[in-house]
Amino acid sequence: MAILQARRELLIGGEWVRTTGRLEVHDPATGEVLADIADATAQEALQAVGAAHDAFGSWSQTSARQRAEILRRSFEIMTAEIEDCARLICLENGKAWGDALGEATYAAEFFRWFSEEACRIAGDFRYAPNGDKTIIVDHRPMGVAYMITPWNFPAAMATRKLAPALAAGCTAVLKPAAETPLTALWVADVVQRAGAPAGVVNVVTTSQAGPVSEAVLADPRTATLSFTGSTYVGKLLLGQTARRVLPSSMELGGNAPLIVLEGTDVGRAVEGAMVAKMRNGGSACTAANRMYVHESVAENFSEQLQTALASLRIGPGIDRTNDLGAMVSLKERDKVLDLVAAAEGEGAQAVAVSQAPVSGAFLAPRVVRGVEHGSVLTRSEIFGPVAPIVTFSDTDEAVRMANDTEYGLISYVFARDNGQGIEVARRLESGMVAVNRGVASDPAAPFGGMKESGLGREGGFAGIHEFLETQYFAVDL
Repeated sequence: MAILQARRELLIGGEWVRTTGRLEVHDPATGEVLADIADATAQEALQAVGAAHDAFGSWSQTSARQRAEILRRSFEIMTAEIEDCARLICLENGKAWGDALGEATYAAEFFRWFSEEACRIAGDFRYAPNGDKTIIVDHRPMGVAYMITPWNFPAAMATRKLAPALAAGCTAVLKPAAETPLTALWVADVVQRAGAPAGVVNVVTTSQAGPVSEAVLADPRTATLSFTGSTYVGKLLLGQTARRVLPSSMELGGNAPLIVLEGTDVGRAVEGAMVAKMRNGGSACTAANRMYVHESVAENFSEQLQTALASLRIGPGIDRTNDLGAMVSLKERDKVLDLVAAAEGEGAQAVAVSQAPVSGAFLAPRVVRGVEHGSVLTRSEIFGPVAPIVTFSDTDEAVRMANDTEYGLISYVFARDNGQGIEVARRLESGMVAVNRGVASDPAAPFGGMKESGLGREGGFAGIHEFLETQYFAVDL
């Protein structure tokens, strides 16, 4: 699929709508313009809300089986065209082919999982304890769901929201990140081809995220917000939703600790750390952000990690021989370099393990030693291929440092066995913990965090309930 065949206009009410304003999408590996796409105003975003609202009445009344079949067909189409999706991700996001193909496959699975969940929304029927009535609990779709997705996983974040919303009977207005809109448009086109009625899925691409979102959230036809992005922006959006007491689910920032306990198989820990740290080149809210390694294995772990990182081939993600692609923009690359410079100013030693291409938004991985807990790299979400290593002498100290953050999305624990790992995992203040493995995400699992890492859950049995209202009937039977 040539890049020029990708959809480039707004999707409103089943029609592809061209706008006067245009937005350029760039390939971060080359800096070249990939496409010229629609740049929506708040007025056009409200037209999308209107289309979603008009479609909601009939869509919410379709049978669960009908909705499930459309989602299943979406999975089948996406799976058949999986390399087209991966190619778009590589070109506009910059990530390596393996990461892009992995994301596309993961994204498709949300359509399959929620096609099955659509028919399994459970209610409740029981007698009141005092015997005076029957309690019936039902669930109904909320209405128009406004969805804001980030640039780091342009396919998976779109399907992780669209699939449960459509399964629940909601309609959607999706606003993807300006850096990576082509993948979201492609995903929406898949759902259209799978048979979704006009207006069920609408996509608004824009460079004016603030005004557009403010207008959509203020509109009384918008029923709920699902946001994935930074904690800073999430707090701003929560301030806006508070004005209408609008239900909101938030998947926000992370500062994931990776703990390597005494007695751990270092080779296995390094293998897991490579996945936890380098998925999507480190640009993930789930990325291992700070590594706490027991002093008895710290030197061995650091050396093996450095060797593993040095083996990665860096270059354009579209070249399938490369292991590490470009960051999404020069701006994002430079943010990471600034953090490394700040760490060096604090006395840490950063080692670039290889050379990155000079042109493009590439960044060679770095291992940073001599890092103190509380320093800049342990306080900041790095969002790039930088691995700071902090040593510890006892498990209590490691747990204290791991929990010493306002974030609580995911943690990683590597231990001599799963029993020891789970014992430590239960003490960690995060919504997810991966024990002796480098990834925890799965469409069948509840994804979400504690503290300032978010509200609600995506995926699993819980994911569909973010788009459902609970209604209770008191009946004399």
